[in-house]
Amino acid sequence: MTTSVILVAALLADAAFGEPRWLWDRAPHPAVLMGRALGWCDRHLNHGRFRRARGVAVMAVLAGMAMALGGLVSALPDGGVIEMIVVAILLAQRSLADHVSAVAKALRLSLGDGRGAVAMIVGRDTRTMTQPDVARAAIESAAENLSDGIVAPALWYLCFGLPGLLFYKITNTADSMIGYRTERYREFGWAAARLDDLLNLIPARLTALLIALVHGRLDATPQILADAPLHRSPNAGWPEAAMAVVLGVALSGPRSYEGQRRDYPFVNASGRKDIGPTEIDAAVRALWRTWAALVVLTAAVALI
Repeated sequence: MTTSVILVAALLADAAFGEPRWLWDRAPHPAVLMGRALGWCDRHLNHGRFRRARGVAVMAVLAGMAMALGGLVSALPDGGVIEMIVVAILLAQRSLADHVSAVAKALRLSLGDGRGAVAMIVGRDTRTMTQPDVARAAIESAAENLSDGIVAPALWYLCFGLPGLLFYKITNTADSMIGYRTERYREFGWAAARLDDLLNLIPARLTALLIALVHGRLDATPQILADAPLHRSPNAGWPEAAMAVVLGVALSGPRSYEGQRRDYPFVNASGRKDIGPTEIDAAVRALWRTWAALVVLTAAVALI
């Protein structure tokens, strides 16, 4: 099977089965194994002098191991079945849609339930969130993870096969664990953060284009181009700006991390700010429409 055919099958398998608990209750998910490796490196190497150099070395070694493992799996004489299963496991469409939908369902029960559900998918303070705060957080997570968890891994797999996909996944996992601008990680996580920014440069903009395209809002391109740079992230602002426009809501804005309020500007500031479960449901539908476009485009590549 060609890479594009395997990717179509993997996208469909992930959408159908997601992450079955019966399997991951019995075996560690590959992302968990990556996290354990990064955790070991953090504990044993993130101290003393030359932290930036150590962080660069960690990324070089782990990325090299990931690509080598991808090459070995791709070489297995199984007709691509095992590779398809691995790719499906490393995509996150179904789990993302389920987690975001859970926030809408919880928010319909109570604000407290909504806060608890959104705390599972965001890193900001949730204790004092209002209903619009919860909804914005869920929609932002949907948009950003659509890029990080589906479009980016699919693109890097399509371009460079399983080695490219595993290279992206170890980098993205490293960024989520050590890529913070805190005293502890500013130097050690520098390489992970910068490499993740680079690898998501094209996927984030492609995700924004797909979101606008499937909603018939290519006319909003100038607004997306203007709003995306308002975001604190060089990449996350693109899918968030597109999602904000197609849903007609304002995203980003003020929030708290570790008890400290951050007055970030709104993306699509003229959009609705008093939002709730209905807008979260609309974001989930946008996830699936964008996923469908990705499947169609990949299938077209396979046919060509």
